[in-house]
Amino acid sequence: MEAGKKKMLATLVGCNYAGTENELQGCINDVHATRTVLLDRFGFAPGDVTVLTDDPGAGAVLPIGAGVRQALADMVARAAPGDVLFFHFSGHGTLVPPVSGHGGRDDEAIVPCDFNLIRDVDFRELVDRVPRGATFTMVSDSCHSGGLIDQEKEQIGPDAAAADPDLHAHAVRFLPYAAVLGHLSGASGLGASHHVADHLVALFGADASAKFHFHRHGNSSGGERTDDADAGILLSGCQKDELSADVEADGSKAACGAFTAALQAVLAVHPAPMSNREVVRRAREVLGEQGFQQHPCLYCSDANADAPFLGQRETKAKSN
Repeated sequence: MEAGKKKMLATLVGCNYAGTENELQGCINDVHATRTVLLDRFGFAPGDVTVLTDDPGAGAVLPIGAGVRQALADMVARAAPGDVLFFHFSGHGTLVPPVSGHGGRDDEAIVPCDFNLIRDVDFRELVDRVPRGATFTMVSDSCHSGGLIDQEKEQIGPDAAAADPDLHAHAVRFLPYAAVLGHLSGASGLGASHHVADHLVALFGADASAKFHFHRHGNSSGGERTDDADAGILLSGCQKDELSADVEADGSKAACGAFTAALQAVLAVHPAPMSNREVVRRAREVLGEQGFQQHPCLYCSDANADAPFLGQRETKAKSN
């Protein structure tokens, strides 16, 4: 690494949940396509892009909850002021209700392949450890992904009523809470009457979210952050109340996530610089033109909303 040159670090996670009733088709493809874009357009070094997938035939590093947390923690630990950090998740999302008897909203979460959920408050805590002056950009191609970084300021948010799930022509990247609870209760042996927190702590111990250990559900630590020094940038595949499409192969193209494919289409035809706001706005246009009933959102500080996506101020090409 040259002195003074910023590091560009990425963690890419794709979960197809192959062989289960929750199987998806396009998540691993999303990760490989995103890796190519990072190398070719943005100049990431191959050794600085960590890939975790549940591809059973590739000897891949499995994206279990503890492994995803560790990869993200390692990436943040390597960061210095001015560095660019990127996390892409393709897989199922879910909503976690508060503990019975406690007030609060449902928390958004992603579902690693072992169901060890990673929640919006976990991402908030991760972003808070990013060095001042660095950025942590998160793309989540999963259902109910709006707001996945707790307290992050809404820049492009919900502006449409959620579509009827029955109207979706494609598979969706959503696991209902009942399905998550059923899977975990069967594994833990505690019975379905318990909250998901009890099952996760029983199954994963210290590798479960700290919030699950202390049962601090529903009530996050406050409203939106307004500090322009905040490092978090979330590009969500849909609104908090929407589903993200998993598109099967059709003979002319491989299976993919609709949002991931839209991002790649936008980047392919628009040279840098493109602001985070412009990337999300144009991805919305692409999905609308294709008939998808999901609306990507942007959550970040005011300064980061108009900053170049992944810090790219001019288009660069790099052979890998």
